[in-house]
Amino acid sequence: MSILSDVSLRWKIPLRVMAAVLGTAVAVTGALVAREYDEIRQNLEGHARSMGRVLAHTLVMPVLHDDIWRAYEILQSAHERDPAAPELQAEVVLVTDVDFRVFVSTRPREFPIGSSAAGRGGAYGLLRAELSRGADTEQRVLEPPDSPVYFVMSPLIADGVALGHVILGYSKTPFLPRFLGLVGRAALVTLLVLVVILPISWVWAQRTGQPLLRLAQAMRHVPLELEAARLADLPHSRDEIGQLGEAFRRMVGELRNKQELERQMLVSERLAAIGRLTAGIAHEINNPLAGMLTAINTYKRHGDGDPLAAKALSLLERGLTQIRNTVAALLVESRIEDRPFAPQDIDDLLILVDAEAHIRGATVAVDGNLASALPLPATLVRQIVLNLLLNAVAAAGNGGTVRLRAHASGDRLVLAVFNDGLHIPREELPYLFEPFTTHNESGHGLGLWIVYQIVQQLNGEISVESEPGSTTFTIEIPYGQAARSNAPTLSD
Repeated sequence: MSILSDVSLRWKIPLRVMAAVLGTAVAVTGALVAREYDEIRQNLEGHARSMGRVLAHTLVMPVLHDDIWRAYEILQSAHERDPAAPELQAEVVLVTDVDFRVFVSTRPREFPIGSSAAGRGGAYGLLRAELSRGADTEQRVLEPPDSPVYFVMSPLIADGVALGHVILGYSKTPFLPRFLGLVGRAALVTLLVLVVILPISWVWAQRTGQPLLRLAQAMRHVPLELEAARLADLPHSRDEIGQLGEAFRRMVGELRNKQELERQMLVSERLAAIGRLTAGIAHEINNPLAGMLTAINTYKRHGDGDPLAAKALSLLERGLTQIRNTVAALLVESRIEDRPFAPQDIDDLLILVDAEAHIRGATVAVDGNLASALPLPATLVRQIVLNLLLNAVAAAGNGGTVRLRAHASGDRLVLAVFNDGLHIPREELPYLFEPFTTHNESGHGLGLWIVYQIVQQLNGEISVESEPGSTTFTIEIPYGQAARSNAPTLSD
């Protein structure tokens, strides 16, 4: 049973149909054989009873006159074979007296006159006991146990007195040819039915089992490939199979929602941890920065006015301010004041990236630049472009090319950073902006996360297209009135 349960439905259904046909054929054949046997037996018994009565009536006078030859002639004439009905031919006919001694028989060598019929043994030996159990005047059919012959016994009666019996013995073997013929015909009909039913059942099995096979194939994708399971070609009928397919689609949808919720919770937990970390780092950095900036302002107000020192202090002040604003950018909820983003900022970024590009053997080019300053916080936009350029240079490698394009489109700043180096695998794109996710052995996995947080803070959008030989990060940041309502403020 375990082997059959593992067989595919495309084979199981035809096999079951064939088993049903065979079972039906066996049952019908058995019923027909039993009916045929009953009909033959009834015909034979009726013929034997009639023949026994005729012989008993005809043999009364020869027995009374002890005319053995006349009796023998009567038995021989009645024992002639009928080619049309050989099964109606008695195997032996005996005439016995009341003491079961042979008066005459169709086999005088086996049953001599005057001998006891029971002396032959076997079924004949049991007849004496069977005769003693009933009345001598009754016609009976006797079938001794385990005997290949059964008997019809008719009493010889003259003036109400029993003279003996006429015993007709019939063999059971003539039934066998009819049974074999019936079984052969039934087997032939069954074979013809199977030849017709087999292709029909095969097509039916394919149509019936195909929806279940598709459903089983779709279930193999759960839970690792839910998208493939969702797109599987499942039945849409209203029967039980269609309802099962609909339930499977709902289950896959709920699993996808659950996985997405788990992914969002994981990202939220990571972001919360990074937020706590960056808040602590910002606090520790801002304290000494505030002291250094205060010391510079104090020196500028009360110093000796040396021009060289004033220039150096101004450079230090801009650098420390850049550090403070960069640290503030790590805090997603922070609001900082900054100057507008100008074309000169792109020139400054190229100077900062040029050293790294020279070390890695990459070429950095600008396809387009801004015509004028835009009302966007320069520090945050510079941080976005700087991180993307450094990542692109690292990905491009020796002999690679990095291109930066910046232009204003309507009320949006569009930035595009391209490199022709290693592409990002498709399966890694959904996790690209999560913290501590990096494809560079020397990276820390926070650069793109910081870029994403700043873009979100500026109400912008970021997208990635990557294929072998081409990776482009595109960022769009609005700078209209609605965009500035939640963005960092600008100072003149």
